[in-house]
Amino acid sequence: QGKKLSHALRISAYVFSTGLLMFTALVNSVSWFMQNITLGNFWQTTWLEFYDCMEGDEWTIFLIGAALVPALAFWGFNGILLVADITGKPTFITRYRIQLGKNDPVDTKKLWKAIYTVLGNQFFISFPMLVPMFYVMKWWDSTFSKELPTFQWFLVELSIFTVVEEILFYYSHRLVHHPVLYKHIHKKHHEWTAPIGVVSIYAHPIEHIISNTLPVMTGPMIMGSHIVSISAWFSIALVTTSISHCGYHLPLLPSPEFHDFHHLKFNQCYGVLGVLDFLHGTDKMFRQTKAFERHKILFGLTPLSESIPDPPKKDE
Repeated sequence: QGKKLSHALRISAYVFSTGLLMFTALVNSVSWFMQNITLGNFWQTTWLEFYDCMEGDEWTIFLIGAALVPALAFWGFNGILLVADITGKPTFITRYRIQLGKNDPVDTKKLWKAIYTVLGNQFFISFPMLVPMFYVMKWWDSTFSKELPTFQWFLVELSIFTVVEEILFYYSHRLVHHPVLYKHIHKKHHEWTAPIGVVSIYAHPIEHIISNTLPVMTGPMIMGSHIVSISAWFSIALVTTSISHCGYHLPLLPSPEFHDFHHLKFNQCYGVLGVLDFLHGTDKMFRQTKAFERHKILFGLTPLSESIPDPPKKDE
């Protein structure tokens, strides 16, 4: 038994070390390519031209990078989805609907209420919260540097931002699910049991602060990140949360099945990545469903609702 265990450990160590070396080599190769060919001189030159065009006005640069660019990413992505939600066209998109028969088409009265709330959250909460963040970033002396961070460092930052968001969002999200807070705060967001993309920031103002905005802002403030990194991260975060709420499991995009299931059942799948849900056991019901089997990136064109359909209901 001792020899077998020793042999198994040696094989495991060999496989792990080989995989780690291959992964490191791949990451370094991709990083070198991105830094020296894709991101290198072009992006550095573009950034310097933009900085000079703004005459080094740090507040204007911050406002454009942290507010305007992410807002354009959010509304650009959701604008495409809203066409499908309202008109049911193109059918290419609507074929990939997760909750079949829901929002087909979307209730326009309910939709306009959501849009007004989202715009209010953006203009009267998210944008004002950038003011204290701006002064925190100025304290770091690196946010408006004329030298862009390397692509490798941006990947490190992105990883840290994601972990920070997962921790803060999971626990703040579970907090607003407490019966006392849910009734007065979080219930608004759950008016949509079959969510659409724009609903990702349809929330009570208090929830928008503690669950939507602070988890995303905290990482860059801890790291003293460059404004370009902040702009990219905010845009990624807004598009990603829109995908998780969009109601469509589209090819090549991250799976929205996890968070869609949360809107359907309320007491499951609180996090972003699902790591803390696994550790706390708040995804047990989800793991027993067909939705869990569909929770993967779709690389083909056949909707997963067709290839992995839900079991027929008892009354059918």
